[in-house]
Amino acid sequence: MTKNLASTVGRVLIGLLMGTLSGILVGIAMGWRDAVGRSLSPVISILYPIPALGWLPLMMLWIGINEMLPVAIITVGAFFPTCYNTAAGIRNVDRGMIKAAHILGASEKRILFEVILPNAAPHLFSGLRLSSGMAWRTVLAAEMVAIPTGIGALIMKAESLVRVDIIMSCLVVLSFLCLIFEKILNLMERRWTGKWSNGIARD
Repeated sequence: MTKNLASTVGRVLIGLLMGTLSGILVGIAMGWRDAVGRSLSPVISILYPIPALGWLPLMMLWIGINEMLPVAIITVGAFFPTCYNTAAGIRNVDRGMIKAAHILGASEKRILFEVILPNAAPHLFSGLRLSSGMAWRTVLAAEMVAIPTGIGALIMKAESLVRVDIIMSCLVVLSFLCLIFEKILNLMERRWTGKWSNGIARD
């Protein structure tokens, strides 16, 4: 089980990293630049409701049945909630604060990292939590359908052998992993927003 667990965790980490980073970058561009937002918002709005596993047949045709398949599905599934929430958070930042920072002579980079992103943090981390939960559901289903290794594949093998104990053990482990990821994101959010608040207090 350890080998299968390591395979699943590795896929989730790689897929989440790729999907959330790209989602944050595109979300920042959409929320900060009105022209980019107007151009990409219709596309994001159309594609966002598609379940991550809805991309599975296309991914199987484009990528094939290999190690990259669950990673690609997780990447796509993680991109949309992260992008959507990041863009929404940035658009909700008080424009008066941004204007005041411009008047005080702050650079675009400083405004982004010290004004916009800290105020958009709740939305951004909401997107990350949604992406994290989605990743664990997606990798399980993808491994059940198309990959011979991982927790999902182990569950399918256990089902064929009527090993309910293995199935339950896998589900419990996955639940704890999902919980751990959520706690890590909560901790990251508290530290980031706390650091920003402390910086404002010192100023």
